[in-house]
This record gives sequence, C-alpha cells and structure tokens, in this order.
Amino acid sequence: MFDFANPYLLFLFLAIPLIWGIYKLARYSRKRKLRRFGNPTTIEPLMPDASRYKPAIKITLQLFALAAIIFILVRPRFGEKEETRSVSNLEVVIAFDVSNSMLAASTDDAKSMSRLRRAKLLMEKLVDNLGDDRVGLVVFAGEPKTMMPLTSDFYTAKLLVNDLQPSLVKLQGTSIAEALEMSMATFSKNEKTHKVIILITDAEDHEGQAVETAAEAAKRGIAVDVIGVGTSKGARIPLGSSKNTFMTDKDGNEVITAVNETAAAEIAKAGKGINVNGANPQALTKLQEGLDKISKSELNTTSYKVSAEQFPIFAWLALALLIIDILVIERKISWLKNVNFFSKSDKKNTSDAKSGTESADKKKEE
Repeated sequence: MFDFANPYLLFLFLAIPLIWGIYKLARYSRKRKLRRFGNPTTIEPLMPDASRYKPAIKITLQLFALAAIIFILVRPRFGEKEETRSVSNLEVVIAFDVSNSMLAASTDDAKSMSRLRRAKLLMEKLVDNLGDDRVGLVVFAGEPKTMMPLTSDFYTAKLLVNDLQPSLVKLQGTSIAEALEMSMATFSKNEKTHKVIILITDAEDHEGQAVETAAEAAKRGIAVDVIGVGTSKGARIPLGSSKNTFMTDKDGNEVITAVNETAAAEIAKAGKGINVNGANPQALTKLQEGLDKISKSELNTTSYKVSAEQFPIFAWLALALLIIDILVIERKISWLKNVNFFSKSDKKNTSDAKSGTESADKKKEE
C-alpha cells in the first residue's frame, strides 16, 4: 500500500513549474539585453568563459533537489513492517509535600538547597526514567490537591513539578493521610495495572492516620514508597526570598523543622514500599530499581504493523543533488572550450562571425 503521511503538502510541487518558468523568463531577458549590444553570434566569441548549457544543468539539478525535499516533507510510505512494543502497565502517582517546612534546608548545612528544590530535582529525573508508564501528581499541605491526573505527557509533568510552591495550597500543615487518600482516588480502575504512590515529604504529619492509610493502600494493591527530605537535626524555615528572616511561632520563637525518619519508615513499611532519604546520593537509584522490578514483572508485549517510511531515500537523493549543484560552476570547463555540443550551423555562424570580425579589422588597418 502506497500513501503519504502529509498529502496536503503535495501542492508544493506547483512551485517546480513556477520556478522553471521564472528561469526561462530570466534567460529570455538575458538574450534580449545581449541583442542591444549587437548580433549574439558576433558577441558570443567575446564571452569565451560563458557556458550555454551549464545554467540549464544547474537549474535542473536544483529543481530535482527541490522535488526530493518536497517528497521528504510529504513522507511517502510503501509496504508494511511489524513492530513490537513493550508496555509495563505501571501507574505512578507522586504525592508532593508543599508545606512551608519544605522551604527549610535539606541537609545540616543551613546554606544548602531547600527540601523543596531537592525534591523537585529528584522527581524531574524520575519522570525522565518512567518510559511508557503513566504519572499523576497530587500536592498537599494541610489539604491535598490534584495537580495532574494520570498521563503519559511527561513534559507537562516536569513543568508542573518545577513550578511547585507552598502558595499552591492555602491551608498549611502536613496531612499525609488525606494526600494518600486522594492519590488512591487518582489511579485508574484497571486491575491489571500495578500502582505505586511516591510520597515526598519531611514526614511532619500534624494530622495523624498516615500509617493506617498507607496500610489501606497496600490492601488495595497500591505500594507506598516514601522519600524523606530534610535533616534530623532540624532547620529553620526562611520566609519569602529573604534568607535572613525565619518563621516564628505565636510566642515569637523560631520554628525548627526536622524530618521524621521514624514516621517515614513506618509509612513505607505499612504501604509495602521502600523508604529512602532524599539527601542520599543513591536515593533515585534505589527508587528506580524498585519501580523497574515492578515494571518488568508486569511487562506486556504489543505487536502492530506500520507503514514503512520511504523519505530517507529522497533525503539522500536531495543531498547528492545539492552537492553536485555546488560543484558545477556556470563557466565553461577549460579543456572543453573548443568543443561545440550544438549544431553544425552554430559552428558555421561562429566561424563566419570570426571571419567577419577579422576582415573588419583588416579594413581598419588599411
């Protein structure tokens, strides 16, 4: 079966006769201008390097190259080939903590990047490695909010992750249980897909019930992986863009926030997932290994037929024609200057013109 991927671009072939017509008009205009200076047969010997056939060769090469480029654009397809694609049937919902405590330093160094920034970097790299899986995004603080339903549009997912800020959720706090519940509701009802919640938080669960909710997720066949971000020694929470002003409580004391590693481990254990610290250089590797085990165990293979693309042939043809066109110069080749590829009458006219010129020169001398 022969067809075109972009048949609407076939109208571009109309440019070929148009360009040819413009070329003929230009050559005709050139001849008219030469006639103003005298008989063309007389003038021709005065232009020994001007080739009569090179311009036609060059325009022909250029038009054939243009035709090949148009074929590339319309993408001709002929025949069929069978392709096999592996689908992991894995759904991942990222539950991302955007509470104010995520603005604190992620390590013991107060000048290190924030927990929020470290979590973003981890998630951007993770999304790049998801392949054919589907990803959803839920943000939470004192209340959860679905930012993106399950999708394979990883580009949009990365943009959304990069724009996450505490201001997205008006009610502050850290309600992990509600975030897990909303994440479970985000998954599809397809029982054949394996489902994973990746919880990114400092685990300061002020609302409780997180462990119980993770256990409920495990009963439904949903694993809960936890990435804890922050330092157990505690860090201050900067306000706004200023690094010298920090959050205080109602008594005016600076708020110190620390990652609750015990709570993070308990949530992961109840959810039958893994628990890693975001500051660990191997955090992403461990998380990816866990997802790979799931994807490989749930791997499905799909076979389908697609039309074979033929445009590479025309791409090579266009390249070859353009290179030849560059190498062909418009003036005569030195060793072919005395060869005439046209009719005998042209030779006779040329010789007559030369003799006429010579006789005229003799008369002037006499």
